[in-house]
Amino acid sequence: MNKLLTAFDSYDEFLMLFTRTVAEKTKAGQRQDIEEKAYTFHAYGRTEGVAGVIVTDGDYPALVAHQLLGKIVDEFLAKHPRTSFSDPSLRENACPLPQLKEYIVKYQDPSQADSIMKIQQELDETKIVLHKTIESVLERGEKIDSLVQKSDGLSAQSKMFYTQAKKQNSCCVLM
Repeated sequence: MNKLLTAFDSYDEFLMLFTRTVAEKTKAGQRQDIEEKAYTFHAYGRTEGVAGVIVTDGDYPALVAHQLLGKIVDEFLAKHPRTSFSDPSLRENACPLPQLKEYIVKYQDPSQADSIMKIQQELDETKIVLHKTIESVLERGEKIDSLVQKSDGLSAQSKMFYTQAKKQNSCCVLM
């Protein structure tokens, strides 16, 4: 059990160290994505001297991560004046942001959190349905073509039958 906790502590320490490094290297007004093994560190630096970093797996959409970063940093700056975080003697967590847990839960599924991604997903689903519909219409079109060909053939046979019947009926002529 102690080894497991030690492993988690080491892992947390690594993430915190790497996150701090990414935040420090992110220039004001810059957004960047840094891939490290199976993770992507999404960073956003603000001119107010604040940088936000989100750590995700490699498949998480960068657009959604940066939208979330923008929201979090905006809310942080609205709640905490620059003086509350610019003093280096303050603890790391001296400026809490309780909504952070809600955002983490909400943004677990990026398609539910991002309206553009949700619309894109709906468009993709609609496109699949349309492709299936078009394919079935084309199949119906092929069936209609074969029916038309058959009816053309039937029509020609009917015409031939009609002309032959007319000839046979005309052999009895009264004079």
